[in-house]
Amino acid sequence: MFNSSAVLVVVDVQNGFVREQSAHVVPVIVDVVSRWQAAGGDVVFTRYFNYAGSNFERLFKWSKLMESPETDIVPELIPYANKATAVVDKTVYSFFNEEGIALVSSQGWTDIYICGIATESCVLKTVVDAFDHGDHLTPWLIEDASASHAGQSAHNAGVLVASRFIGPTQIIKVADIPWGELTTAV
Repeated sequence: MFNSSAVLVVVDVQNGFVREQSAHVVPVIVDVVSRWQAAGGDVVFTRYFNYAGSNFERLFKWSKLMESPETDIVPELIPYANKATAVVDKTVYSFFNEEGIALVSSQGWTDIYICGIATESCVLKTVVDAFDHGDHLTPWLIEDASASHAGQSAHNAGVLVASRFIGPTQIIKVADIPWGELTTAV
């Protein structure tokens, strides 16, 4: 049985965010999600939706990810998203919108394992919000299951800033996921 206090949050692995610089992370995320779900763990996917008049459009002059197929979760993850505990739609950087906060509370999750795209924005904001959300939450950034569509330097910057916000020991690699602690024999 999987430790019910842990959840894997897969941030914005959507067609519009997968580019040459971030595509390499998709199979890594598929592997982690597959193993997590096979062990009986909760997985939540997020999907970002931009909209007319958003701050992204107004301040960045960015009007992408407003409709399908850009907003769709990548095809490789659709079978897992269909079996996910939840898919949280958002119009902000973080998973911790009203729906995400309610989900964490109702499920009793305390260990929040986070991966996805983009490390320096939506992933970063989610790990920081998990840290800030209360003393009962422990964020974990899975570094090699995260990437940036802006390239390696943006990813590295996101990891550096995350380590300053949530602590360097909270940045882990896929190989560091404590599968033994997350699963217990029934």
